[in-house]
Amino acid sequence: MAEEHGELEERIIIKDQHTKEIDLVNRDPKHINEDVVKVDFEDVIAEPVGTYSFDGVWKSSYTTFTVSKYWCYRLLSALLGIPLAVLWGFLFALISFCHIWAVVPCIKSYLIEIQCVSRIYSLCIHTFCDPLFEALAKICSNVRVAIRKE
Repeated sequence: MAEEHGELEERIIIKDQHTKEIDLVNRDPKHINEDVVKVDFEDVIAEPVGTYSFDGVWKSSYTTFTVSKYWCYRLLSALLGIPLAVLWGFLFALISFCHIWAVVPCIKSYLIEIQCVSRIYSLCIHTFCDPLFEALAKICSNVRVAIRKE
């Protein structure tokens, strides 16, 4: 009975992972697009002192820019949001699959195989090079350099 209960909880936890509630207010909780998408009217259109248009034109331009940006984004996201979500989901699933089933096993295999070569290389270095460099160090240890300005 306890096994069935644990298995049921595990299935519920796995299901909740894919059907969790999303925040409809804060849609960028990790601030991914914090600096990219903040484009307001003042960032695009600005009139320097002395070259002002009519106040009505300025207000209408502001409203037109803001509303058109808002509705164009909503229309594009309504038309392309779901197909692009499928595309990005497929792409990241493909990347995950390749990483899990190809990249990591290849790296692990390489590290296991190179370990043998590493030991042989280390043995050769310690056998042949260490005595040579120790002898050179003893020869050069008595060399003294003095710089004199005449």
